[in-house]
Amino acid sequence: MNTLASNRSHRGRTLLSLGLAFFDVAALTAAFGLAYFLRERVPLLINLPDSQPPFLIYLPTLILHVGVVVTLFYFSRLYHLPRAISRIDHARKLIGTVTVGSLLVFGLQEILFSNTQLAVDYPRGLLFYVWGMSMGLVIVAREVHFRLRGWLRVHGVARDNLLIIGNGKVAREIVRRIGSNQALGYNPVGVVVNGKTRAKGNVGGIPVIGIYDDLPALIDSQHVDQIIIALPDAQRAEIMELVSLCQRGRVDIKIYPDMFAYMAGSLSVDDLSGTPLLTVRDIAMRGWRLSLKRGMDVLGAGCGLILLAPFMLLTAIVIRKESPGPVFYTQERMGLDGKPFHMVKFRTMRMDAESSGPGWTVKDDPRVTRLGRWMRKTNWDEIPQLINVLMGEMSLVGPRPERPVYVMEFRERIPRYMERHREKSGMTGWAQVNGLRGDTSIAERTQYDLWYVENWSLWLDIKIVMRTVFQAIAGRSKNAY
Repeated sequence: MNTLASNRSHRGRTLLSLGLAFFDVAALTAAFGLAYFLRERVPLLINLPDSQPPFLIYLPTLILHVGVVVTLFYFSRLYHLPRAISRIDHARKLIGTVTVGSLLVFGLQEILFSNTQLAVDYPRGLLFYVWGMSMGLVIVAREVHFRLRGWLRVHGVARDNLLIIGNGKVAREIVRRIGSNQALGYNPVGVVVNGKTRAKGNVGGIPVIGIYDDLPALIDSQHVDQIIIALPDAQRAEIMELVSLCQRGRVDIKIYPDMFAYMAGSLSVDDLSGTPLLTVRDIAMRGWRLSLKRGMDVLGAGCGLILLAPFMLLTAIVIRKESPGPVFYTQERMGLDGKPFHMVKFRTMRMDAESSGPGWTVKDDPRVTRLGRWMRKTNWDEIPQLINVLMGEMSLVGPRPERPVYVMEFRERIPRYMERHREKSGMTGWAQVNGLRGDTSIAERTQYDLWYVENWSLWLDIKIVMRTVFQAIAGRSKNAY
């Protein structure tokens, strides 16, 4: 049974990759045809041509365009199918690759086709349309394929037999995430644990089927495709031994990081006169980067306040009509370098909400007004913080600020918690777009905040803002209550 499932998995992955290439070819072909059609009818910063050659004349250029772009996709590993992807990052990579491919085709068709029977004028206007249509249709085609791939995996196609090593907290979390997302395409066959005697029981519903020494036999008998070593506290020698035991056939081995999971920064290798040094901590936001981030904050906050002013005024009127009290709610929060400031929000609760002291908002909290519940769900109550951003007290993106009473509590029990205050607090953050807001794990949220601080880039900020807006519009803001 497992042999059949494993063979189907390999064939399924191959067919999915070929299917993705087919989707790309179809999208690029349709994009070229649509571009030809639009150039004659839709002026887009370019005057309409008096006439253009028949479409078939451009067939060699079309074939060249499809071939070059698909080849670039291949060498950019865009046919490597990850289990989960960031659509924003993926779209960014597609746009960059299509741009390079379109410009390359513009030059190659002149070199390859000039003074031959295939020679044809490839005007810059048509190039512009082809470039734009190719980006749009390829992104749409890949989204369709992504959803189709997820549906097929849920229904048993291209699923990998997975073996998990470990039975601690990390292993249980991995099992939980795999079980909650069938579209990842994993088929857990069992868990392997350490022990002198054969272990029994299960981990999150996945049975324990053996100990370390059983790994070679289990990999063969269960036809394992992938192994996850979920032992964050294991010694180096133990990890090396497990990897050695697992190196059979075409098994993929993934290791949950140990100490480096605690160090939030990404790894890089520097050179010191021929001696390699592993960088595990490198502060990203300093020097000109701080000026760039501040410029983005001022521009974003200024434009936001101007464009959203009418809607903010309407919100203020509705708040006053629904419940007595001020429109805005200010609260002391701790920001950069642990300095307090007053954060501004639309009021979402009754005036007596904290008569018994401060506390986390919970699901269906009776203190929240009807309008307040909608504002929290869509993050609209956070919009007045654009004022804090414009004044330099906050940033558009960064670790969310906490009240001093909570900061004093968390700093005592959460390692490295105060390091998140090395940068300005944000209206939204990496932890928030990953569902860690409200009544969620502070320790896990801190890890996400530290990762953001040590891996900052302008693109990362743009991506977080885009994900925040999308989640708000789609109503996918987790724990927003």
